[in-house]
Amino acid sequence: MRSAHIRSVAVAVAVTTAATGLAGTAFAGPATGERRPAATASATTAAQVVAAARTAAFAHAAATGVGAGDELQPQDVMIDPEGARHVRFVRTHRGLPVLGGDLVVHLSRRLAYTGVTRAADHTVRPAATEAKLTARQAEEKAAAAADGDAGTARLVVDARDGAAALAYQVAVDGSNGSSTVVVDALTGKVRSNTPDSDEFLSPRLLDTLRRHGETLDPATGIGAQAQALAGASVSAAVHYPVTAHGSGRSLFVGKVPLTTTQTARRSFLLKDPTRYGTETRDAKGRETESFGQGTKFTSTTDSWGNGTTTSRGSAAADAQYGITETLDFYKKAFGRKGIANNSKPARAMVHWGSKVGNAFWDSACGCMLYGDGDGDEIKKPLVVLDVTGHELTHGVVDATAKLEPTRVDNDGNQFGEPGALNESLADIFGSGVEFFADNPKNPPNYLLGEKLGLRQKFLRRLDHPSLDRLEGTVDYWSPEVTDAEVHAGSGVSSHAFYLLAEGSGRKTIGATTYDSPTYDGSTVTGIGRARATAIFYRALTRYMVSSTDFHDARIATLKAAKDLYGASGVEYRTVDQAWAAVNVTEADTPVARH
Repeated sequence: MRSAHIRSVAVAVAVTTAATGLAGTAFAGPATGERRPAATASATTAAQVVAAARTAAFAHAAATGVGAGDELQPQDVMIDPEGARHVRFVRTHRGLPVLGGDLVVHLSRRLAYTGVTRAADHTVRPAATEAKLTARQAEEKAAAAADGDAGTARLVVDARDGAAALAYQVAVDGSNGSSTVVVDALTGKVRSNTPDSDEFLSPRLLDTLRRHGETLDPATGIGAQAQALAGASVSAAVHYPVTAHGSGRSLFVGKVPLTTTQTARRSFLLKDPTRYGTETRDAKGRETESFGQGTKFTSTTDSWGNGTTTSRGSAAADAQYGITETLDFYKKAFGRKGIANNSKPARAMVHWGSKVGNAFWDSACGCMLYGDGDGDEIKKPLVVLDVTGHELTHGVVDATAKLEPTRVDNDGNQFGEPGALNESLADIFGSGVEFFADNPKNPPNYLLGEKLGLRQKFLRRLDHPSLDRLEGTVDYWSPEVTDAEVHAGSGVSSHAFYLLAEGSGRKTIGATTYDSPTYDGSTVTGIGRARATAIFYRALTRYMVSSTDFHDARIATLKAAKDLYGASGVEYRTVDQAWAAVNVTEADTPVARH
């Protein structure tokens, strides 16, 4: 059973600048627009940017929604090559954390206010200031709702659903994993019950697989048998540990290079010192969110796995390879240093739990957890490359916009556009990891889960999402998408991204043929994957917040395109065309979205 924890209201940031509470705050380099250490930036410091943004937020209260009793805690400072500044804040009201109170304040090069992106489009001041329920009563209701053991309740302001209410937030360690439950402090109504981990396979999909008699049984064995590799040749004068270069025989992508740590003349550890100490460990069947309880993978030959499930190291080779490729993708494409952009390791535990048929990003562990499959619907560990890229992107979203579903049903299925956008971004950047890795054993494409052994040959696809019959993914926006299951709804923005990158109609890319339709019969000419990916990443990190829906995402990507390429460029026009082609336009924006 996973240990309970509260889904973070604020991203933890180490302190190096006392005035701001930001550690290692970094600034944009000229090539990527991502952040570089403040020491190498201009004379403007992080403290000055945060102070200016905070002052602007209160000075422009009508636009930002910040008012009396509010305090703003900075989570991120970004400075773009063209000089724009962006500060992401979370909020407290009269000392209480505000759920859905996050905002990004935008400034010019001269620190003048230029706008805001805010999650709550209403006041966050609750009508009642005194709770009628006791903390103990809230804990009991939360425990009943999530069927588990409740932690300590804390008072918060819940501003996520069109109004602000006094509420209790409670962590619950349930039979199906840990979750965060929010209970109304006046009525006792459960306002939300949200899982703390982002699982790759939803309960609805697993049920569909059972009903269809389908299994996930990806082909393995392509790695053949491992060949012992000699350890790095070093002299007696070497002081350990040192960086070594080994090889993994993975389940799904054959033989892969792995950078490891040599701890003695014939002793190696599956830990990459060149990527912040990123490491994969063996959970040994334990359900633990403590990475320290995982068993280290060691070798005398710097060779890991044998390409089959008979070696525990094979899944570890896939996991370590997938994580390092994902880290390299984010660093080389955007200058992002780690999942949370804090130069800390990404971690994984394989062989997690007993008969667990899933893989997921766990924010409490700060790592990827991979089950071995349940032996029924899921036959093997889901350590596939695009699964890893997808799930680690949930970690990136968790460290930036914190997109969350608007509701979760009793079976754990998630609904709503912000959650669907989260799933879509995970698919978009998971596909990007495949293209970046360009592994011939895992040819890159705009399909997700094509190696899982499904009869429809993929799980989801970006070019024509509705070809996914298992999850009922949609191609276009409609009012019904507002409350769609998140994987089904994800097709709207995934389709818009594909159209932006590759355009509409039929084409073959690599070994895969695509035929992407449009809602209005229009023809869209793509601008290329690199520019489309840059626009969506800029939009995520600068202009999305926890409540961003598809119409908000259209605005966010238009702003990002304007930042990167100008408002008169083909990129900006194509962003607008791509969203119109999936029926997301300014004209059909719902009146009440949040």
